[in-house]
Amino acid sequence: MATGDMRDQKYPVGLDPSALAEIERRVPADEAPPLPPNAMLAWIGKPVPRIDGRAKVTGAARFTVDVKLPGMLYGRLLRSPYPHARLLSLDLDAAARSPSVRAVLAVNEPVGRAVEASSASEGGVRRVLYVGDVVAGVAAATPAAAEAALRLITAQYQPLPFVVDLEAARRSDAPTVFDGPVQAYAGAAQSGPPLPQQGNVRGPNRTGSRGNVEEGFAQAEVTIEGEFRTQVQTHCCLETHAVVADWRPEGLTVYLSTQYVAGARSELAEAFGLPLSRVRIVADAIGGGFGSKLVAGNYVRAAVALSRQAGAPVRIVLDRKEEQLDSGNRPATVQKMRIGAKRDGALRAIALDTYGTAGVALGAGAGFMAQGLYTCDNFSVAHSDVFINAGPGCAMRAPGNVQGAFALEQMIDELAEKLGMDPLALRDRIDPSPVRREERRRGAERFGWSRRQRPGADPGPVKRGVGVAQSHWGANVRTNSSCEVRILRDGSVEIVSATQDIGGGIGTVLAQVVAEEMGLRPEDIVVRIGDTEFPTGPVSGGSTATASITPPARNAAYRVLRELLEIVAPVLNAHPESLVARDGRITTADHARGMSFREAAAHLRTERISALATRSDDYGGFAQKSGDRAAAQKMLGGVQFAQVAVDVETGIVRVERVVAAQDCGRPMNPRQIESQVHGGILMGLSYALYENRVIDRHTGHVLNPDLEHYKIARSREAPAIEVILLENYQGTSATDAYGIAEPSNIATAAAIANAVYNAIGVRVRQLPMTPATILAALGRIPARSARA
Repeated sequence: MATGDMRDQKYPVGLDPSALAEIERRVPADEAPPLPPNAMLAWIGKPVPRIDGRAKVTGAARFTVDVKLPGMLYGRLLRSPYPHARLLSLDLDAAARSPSVRAVLAVNEPVGRAVEASSASEGGVRRVLYVGDVVAGVAAATPAAAEAALRLITAQYQPLPFVVDLEAARRSDAPTVFDGPVQAYAGAAQSGPPLPQQGNVRGPNRTGSRGNVEEGFAQAEVTIEGEFRTQVQTHCCLETHAVVADWRPEGLTVYLSTQYVAGARSELAEAFGLPLSRVRIVADAIGGGFGSKLVAGNYVRAAVALSRQAGAPVRIVLDRKEEQLDSGNRPATVQKMRIGAKRDGALRAIALDTYGTAGVALGAGAGFMAQGLYTCDNFSVAHSDVFINAGPGCAMRAPGNVQGAFALEQMIDELAEKLGMDPLALRDRIDPSPVRREERRRGAERFGWSRRQRPGADPGPVKRGVGVAQSHWGANVRTNSSCEVRILRDGSVEIVSATQDIGGGIGTVLAQVVAEEMGLRPEDIVVRIGDTEFPTGPVSGGSTATASITPPARNAAYRVLRELLEIVAPVLNAHPESLVARDGRITTADHARGMSFREAAAHLRTERISALATRSDDYGGFAQKSGDRAAAQKMLGGVQFAQVAVDVETGIVRVERVVAAQDCGRPMNPRQIESQVHGGILMGLSYALYENRVIDRHTGHVLNPDLEHYKIARSREAPAIEVILLENYQGTSATDAYGIAEPSNIATAAAIANAVYNAIGVRVRQLPMTPATILAALGRIPARSARA
């Protein structure tokens, strides 16, 4: 019953849609009522085609590179040819005098890298820290003129010693990347306690440790340990980073390929001393991000500064080489892990000692897989960042957890073998998640896990094997997420929000949610997103968008529909509460009287009515501790099974089949979710077998800064993929929906690695698992160490 502005409601909970339990939640009185299971709904949970699909395949969708403004100039960036040097002088005069050039600038304070705790500059002389570091920018009338203007800039450098190798950078005599201790990113506050730094090594950071690992190992009856290495992976977005900046006296408008329009507005407003009201960010179609488009980087700020100087719009589009050098990457790691267990499989201690490199940035950790996936009271972690003279890393689809899973899930399989247990049986013993237990059961049945053979049992040179691995990821929510839903007098319905669709299809999901509430079709809903003129929307990263924006979308639709029903109730001689919206009509519950939705809207006294809703807290609140039961229930996860064929004569690994059992709360659009899972698996496969940035340690130059020599999986390498989606009702919001992009990528490389072991009987602890790596593991060629 209602109490003040709150009321008690019962929501479905459970994994089996045919036998759901109920949980009572106290919710705000104006929240939409509980949704029934997907099987009882018209549009939510159905494979609705993408509303932007036709525009994408016909080329009608407007990406940032398609923006053409009157008088637009073309910008290019001058980048350092040295991995480490003092920039002694920078002469822009010749470029500025070029007839086609309208603006030039020096980039003195690049962003995206770590910064020193105190200034250690040498008389104001700037240092470049990696090949590709931004030095200057120009804007000219044509792309060719801008490129020519770069060649007119005279830059004098004093080369300095550098280091691009992860292991070499750890030595006490290694050239240092930074002159002094590093505290945080530019413009960011210190996070956590200050960490020690010796040379290029910052750490260790022991945050997350618990219990007493010494006692845990003393209690253990079985102990295993191993070292695992993962490489740098670049983002390889289909659409490269692009911006069109238009600085005018009345304000700044920026057309940007970004994962966070609201965040870009805040960054640029602060950087250029503008009020938020004078900065507008527009992001229409976006060709992927994976974490690399979360912030307004150097190219964006350069475009804005050039536009301000020129008094004209400026376009900067990074080419593929710039993308590979300087748009972020997944950091490399080295993980040393030790696990102690009882003979029944119960874990007694996990110790993780890890270091890695994000180039000139921070954040080369191994995530929280080992910390939280399995039940273990005693856990210790010691992580150190190692700086090298290479482009900065950044967030990339489940940062840290992909690397962490590669180590942890191989160790769990190794422990199972030592204990004489099936890998799934061991996980049943130590994994507290009932959702993953069900995913293991369904996945194993679909995959045919019971036919698994002993390692290396397949005869002949091509040996097949199967493997399994798991994932977990936080069910992230941004409460600063709003939607407005409008009903116009002609019967049109709009939803507007400053979120953005980076390719996952959130616009389609918003149309489904509003259509479900209004009794209309998704194609009847006009979706307007990707513009900071609209109510603030969430970031598209960390699997946040669906969980953050669909509940306010439904609540806004519910509230504005209530207003419409109040208006038409007298016309239908009915109480508003007795009216229903279904199949494009507003009718009484007994369908005795009614009218079309369009006819109902015609009774509006004003041109339109609207309702604005903001994301409320999860029902029951947000758990603050990872050990809380509520927090454990709000962790997303998945289980992936992989089948591989390994040719032991050539070392070639072929992934033949992947079965992925995933959960994301209430599935909103199965077709789009399956597409996300397919993308996560293909990215994980590419990471496992092919991708690897290679830097020449003698020159500091990246040797494969393109998509010809930086190998990624192609269509012919794609395996057969089967997706099992769980409907995991938890009664946490108006839609009960969460994301899936990160969980679908975490387990893939680890599952492939376990399958490779099952095929050849030898552990491969280094990525990528190239033919040379496989042959070295088999002892057929000398091993080569991984390089950052």
